[in-house]
Amino acid sequence: MKVLLVDDQELVRTGFRLILSVEPDIEVVGEAADGRRAVEAVAELAPDLVLMDVQMPVLDGIAATRRITASSSAKVVVLTTFDRDDYLFDALAVGASGFMLKNTDPESLVAGLRQVHEGYALLAPEVTRRVIESRMAGSGDPAELPADPRLESLTARERQVVLELADGLSNAEIAEELVVSEATVKTHVSNTLAKLNLRDRVQLVAFAYQSGLIRPSTPSQD
Repeated sequence: MKVLLVDDQELVRTGFRLILSVEPDIEVVGEAADGRRAVEAVAELAPDLVLMDVQMPVLDGIAATRRITASSSAKVVVLTTFDRDDYLFDALAVGASGFMLKNTDPESLVAGLRQVHEGYALLAPEVTRRVIESRMAGSGDPAELPADPRLESLTARERQVVLELADGLSNAEIAEELVVSEATVKTHVSNTLAKLNLRDRVQLVAFAYQSGLIRPSTPSQD
């Protein structure tokens, strides 16, 4: 796995580099101190994954993520100090494959990057839900928000799988909950992503809120 580190603080980049450099399956191929340089570095170095800060000079992490996901196959994991950062929903909307707190422990950092590299979204459901709900808070009465017409393309079972994903369940847990095989769950997820033209599970959870499938003020299982 080739990783590009993007953060305007050299100390942060150095810390992540030290953590990742001891992993036999991870190579840090470069660093960037701003979003514009990050976009250039992705074109030059073709990393598999970009660890992206949000608040940076020249070009912020959201704009950089949009350009990277539109022009390359690199996956982007956004770094944040969540209590101070209200940009996560924007990052998900422009194609980020997940997010990670800057104070995460080394084991979780490595495991999370491997998870994204293997094709899974790095998603903390309770944090994502909080971000999305706060973003939608100014949209009026949640009960009066119109449903997205794209919901009509989903079967009842596909909707159910989306709700379970939004609650943070894994494929195996969803399979157990719905009494189906894990392969069946994977098929439902793949079909749903294809129907909605979404990149990954993170965007699927965001869609669940945006579309009205989950109302911001109600538990997702209702």
